[in-house]
Parts: sequence; C-alpha cells; structure tokens
Amino acid sequence: MRTNILKGAGSGFIEEPEATWEVRLAQAPEEFRKVLAFMSPDHHLVRYYVVLELPRAGRPLTPGAIAEALGLPEPRVRIVLEELERNLFFLVRNDDGAVTWAFPVTVAETPHHLSFSTGERLDAA
Repeated sequence: MRTNILKGAGSGFIEEPEATWEVRLAQAPEEFRKVLAFMSPDHHLVRYYVVLELPRAGRPLTPGAIAEALGLPEPRVRIVLEELERNLFFLVRNDDGAVTWAFPVTVAETPHHLSFSTGERLDAA
C-alpha cells in the first residue's frame, strides 16, 4: 500500500511520499544542531525562562526583570534577546524591548487560548 503524508502549504495541503518524509525526519537532528549552534547556555537559560514565565506573569517581560530573575547582567540579556529574535524567531519583543511572545505562548491576544493545569491562562502563537 502506498502512503503519502499531507503537508500544510499556505491555505491548503500537498501530498508527499512517506519515503521522502522519512528521509527528512532522519536528517532533522543534525539540522537542529546546526540551527541551534549559536546558542550559549545563556541563550537557553533566557529562552526557557521567558517561555515558563510569560504564562505566570501574563504581561510582557522586560530585559531588566529577566536579568534580575536569572542573575545575569542586563546588557547580556538584551544581547541574548536580540539574537534569539534575529536568529530563530524564538521570541518577539515590543517597542520597549520587552518580550511579548516566546514560542509557543504570547501575552498578545490571539484566537488560540490556553489554560494551564496550574491556573494560568494565556494565548498561543
């Protein structure tokens, strides 16, 4: 039996042979290593923090608040935030430089509403 995978493309779907998809899946770990190679321990720390803290805070997270919570210098946090936004689109900042979106959560209003078992409510990106 022939199997195809449906893949989202714009507002529709395209069919892709299962064998093609399996090759791409096998290559994924190496591709992710390449994409994430720029990230230092500080990048991982900041990213994990903002993803966890946005739902708790329910408001944008300022570089100063992130720096204080993580014990990092604020100038370093600002650099890390800029690099995360530029290199991988992990997050989005507002005009004041505060994080408003950190995949997959956001404090911006979207049609995708989340409720966590801990009681936090937030929108998803």
